Amino acid sequence: MKAPHSRTLFGLLVEQAGRFPNRPAIIGSRHQVTYAELAVGAARLAAGMRAHGVGRGDRVGILIENRREWLEAAFAAAALGAVAVPFSTWSKPAELAYLLADAEIALLVAVGGFGGQDFAAALDTLVPEAAAAPAGEWRSGRFPRLRAIVALDAEPRPGWISCDRLKTADPLPLDAAADADDDCFILYTSGSSARPKAVRLRHGAVIENGFNIGERMRLGPDDRVLLAPPLFWSYGAANALPATWSHGAGLVLQPRFEAGEWLSLIERQRCTAIYTLPSMTGAALRHPEFRRDRVATLRTGLMIGSAEEVRIAAEELGAAQICNIYGATETCGNCCVTPADWPLARRMASQGPPLPGMSLRIADPESGAALPAGEVGLVEVKGHVTPGYAGASAEHNAAAFTADGYFRTGDRGLLDAAGDFHFVARDTDMIKRAGINVSPAEIEALLLQHPGVTQAAVIGTPAGERGEAIVAFVVARAGAALDAEALRAHCRAFASSYKVPDRVEICAALPVTETGKLFRRGLKDMAAALVNCPSPSRR
Repeated sequence: MKAPHSRTLFGLLVEQAGRFPNRPAIIGSRHQVTYAELAVGAARLAAGMRAHGVGRGDRVGILIENRREWLEAAFAAAALGAVAVPFSTWSKPAELAYLLADAEIALLVAVGGFGGQDFAAALDTLVPEAAAAPAGEWRSGRFPRLRAIVALDAEPRPGWISCDRLKTADPLPLDAAADADDDCFILYTSGSSARPKAVRLRHGAVIENGFNIGERMRLGPDDRVLLAPPLFWSYGAANALPATWSHGAGLVLQPRFEAGEWLSLIERQRCTAIYTLPSMTGAALRHPEFRRDRVATLRTGLMIGSAEEVRIAAEELGAAQICNIYGATETCGNCCVTPADWPLARRMASQGPPLPGMSLRIADPESGAALPAGEVGLVEVKGHVTPGYAGASAEHNAAAFTADGYFRTGDRGLLDAAGDFHFVARDTDMIKRAGINVSPAEIEALLLQHPGVTQAAVIGTPAGERGEAIVAFVVARAGAALDAEALRAHCRAFASSYKVPDRVEICAALPVTETGKLFRRGLKDMAAALVNCPSPSRR
């Protein structure tokens, strides 16, 4: 398919609204929104944002589940040359506070609550000034750049602005204030540090790379692409979104994955492509109402998983041309994708060749020199990659890139003689839980906030299709009596549920190497044994 000429997100939306005005851009369980309707809605919201002082370079926070308003907010920000900063809808109050401050949010568009989280109550506590003054007239002492909170609820809080009222302004002229090299997203992703990293992504890179992903999937205007993973992940915002819309296809949104509804959406909307994870595929196949005829329209999609998990999605779920992938948030979601028309055995065996505009290099861990085909080393990527981190995580920029501009992924892999990439392992200790990267350092820092804990180490260990279980090893302070379930409750109170350890082991001491460093390999062996142990023990 011919690539769109636009190199900004709002420009892409306007271009596709001109090419496919009556085709659905967004498909939900109860309604559809055409490209033309979405372009006008984003332009109206952009005009309202501009009236409240949002301009080029400002950051617009988005705290919304997968739905039309998330997309309108992101594209409205792009229309102004502002940067969209999606927040996780799993965020607890302390996490929201960090994100608002670190991203220096100027305007936040938020739902009152989702998935059991009361965002309105959290924001009332974090920004009490909003209740004391009319919308647009208050200033936050804690977040000095924050000028407005836009509510999607019918009855916004005092001092908040109704999204519907914000969209009553005349639409902004349908052109883009941003340039291709401007930031379009800042996506927060867990890393090797205790705080999530703020990854900057640029308009031109996201669109170009997204188009190339869609080409590997063989997408076209008649396709309907189901996305249940959240838009605040790069899998959604920097991957599914530009891959789908650069091809004029329809994006079918599920607010949160639930296997029964997922199957119904595929059947009812005649979805041809899916963005899936091993846990999602497994849940769908185990669902009592799964039948192959319900998913007969599936053809392709993307899959994060092992060779066997790719086979299951292709043969048992029925997405015969599912693509195997490799990438990271820093590489616009993917840098390698297997072509959909490759034989399944080849798609299972590797993550495919680099996408156009992407270069992969395998470096020797000791010398940094490039390794020949077939040798395992550290994976480095250049091309459509982040220009660097923002906020507090900008301190990692120097270490994240080589002198000649390659991004250090922290993974190990190899390139074979044909140029196909084979992922081997993560070089870091990151935990992969149901497709989510979890930072052990973040959970360790949280455990150490408990007054009875003096040492903590967190390890991931294989736990089937959900990815890895989280096992925490803690040492009590002198005289403190620790309880494993109480420590899990402590974590649950301050962090998203997926970060809560599955198991907490209270130890007399943590194992160390001869040099005094934490012996993580030994803990990994202990964690693997404990996951199959029927009850906690004290060590």
